[in-house]
Amino acid sequence: MITNQRQYRISKSWLKRFEEDLQTHCASKPAAGVDPRAHQVMADAIASERDVLQAQIERYELLRDGKITRRDLASLRDLPVVLIEGRIAAHVTQKDLGERLGVAAQQIQRWEATRYAGASLDRLQDTADALGIQIHETVTYGRAA
Repeated sequence: MITNQRQYRISKSWLKRFEEDLQTHCASKPAAGVDPRAHQVMADAIASERDVLQAQIERYELLRDGKITRRDLASLRDLPVVLIEGRIAAHVTQKDLGERLGVAAQQIQRWEATRYAGASLDRLQDTADALGIQIHETVTYGRAA
């Protein structure tokens, strides 16, 4: 997941490299002694990585450009992604969020890098509040096995 402009620029650069490498690879013939299927597997692997990166870039651009304004939660495990995407959609930098929460930008970077692992429920709620994120979820009670 791309979480900031720096990662976005780096990802765009890597995408270009993947595309160039894929073109070069597809234009070449397998080296002597290399099974043509292995050559194709390598092309498929490069294409797969390119596709994953392209999807991440597109998601970041849609969030940044205000074209994604909501996300459905299926689990509390989705909450960290909601907070990160909500920050991007709100055009709030990690530095800005840190200032709103009274912490350093590096702390925001750490929380996002670990998907808020170890952050308290109060911290998650403070972050949602600072970003103006509203969460409306229906809880269904079930029986534990």
